[in-house]
This record gives sequence, C-alpha cells and structure tokens, in this order.
Amino acid sequence: KYVPKGSYSDNQKLVFSSKNQLAAALQLAAELIVTGTGVKVLHVTLGGFDTHYTEQARHGDLMGYLDAAVSAFHADLTAYGMADRVMIATWSEFGRRPQENASGGTDHGTAAPVILIGDPVKGGLYGQGPSLTKLDSSQNVAYTVDFRSVYQEILGSHLGVDGQDVLGSSFERI
Repeated sequence: KYVPKGSYSDNQKLVFSSKNQLAAALQLAAELIVTGTGVKVLHVTLGGFDTHYTEQARHGDLMGYLDAAVSAFHADLTAYGMADRVMIATWSEFGRRPQENASGGTDHGTAAPVILIGDPVKGGLYGQGPSLTKLDSSQNVAYTVDFRSVYQEILGSHLGVDGQDVLGSSFERI
C-alpha cells in the first residue's frame, strides 16, 4: 500500500487557489510510480504563469507553489528509494518578453527556460544565458537551445528511446 512520505501541503496560498493542486497531482503521480503500475511518462500542469499583469507580485508565489510541490514529490520518491528513476521536466508553451507592459506584467514571447529536476539530471546551465540586449525583430529574447534537443536528450538518456524515431529528425546533442 502507498502512504505519502512527502509533505504535500495544501497550505500554500496562491492567487487563484488556496489548495496546491500541483502537489495533489504529483502525489497521485508518486502513487502510480511507487505502486509499480509501469507508467513511463506522466503529465501534470500548473497554470497561472500567463502574467500579463502584476507579474512581480504573482511570480514569487507561483515559484513557491512549484517548489513546495516538487520538493514533496522528490521527498516521497526518495523515501521509497525511487528518486533515481524519475526526472521532472518543466516547460511552457510560450516565453515572456523582457519589457514590462503598462499593467506591470510581460507579454508573450518566444524563448523560455526548460528546467530538468531529479537525481538522474547532470546539473548546470546548458546553452547560453539569455541576452537582454540582442532581441529579435519582435523584441523577444532569442533562444540558444532548440527545445527538440532537450526532448531528444530526455528520450535517449532517460527513457532509452531513439529520439529520431519520435521527433522525425536528429538535433544537436546537449
């Protein structure tokens, strides 16, 4: 039987909810992993990052929400001796523009960070840091790592799958 060994707190106050729904989703993910269902890929979401307004006030809360949920998930998997088998990848379908808009937020942009978390991850910053002085013609930050290179690396290194079979092509190794 599965008993959570991470602190999946519902006490994290967030702008749009008083319950950490990401933590609840990750607790279910941990249960699926720990009980041996054989699941290989799980997808959970955290909304609220579409910060066209009052970004500065909301972003810290959102990152705290993410931190609390991921920390509980990792502690749970560690307690069950399974943290070395799990990787978390965060991504967004859009980046943010570097300039603040009139309502204290930022508008949709093109480049965004991808964060990989977990015991199997070789830590560090990959690619070049974003330049705030060399923007593209639409005033967006230019990306330096193709996201398909990241997916290819996850597929090959973590899941043991040929990235070319999934992505239809090969991309620069990270």
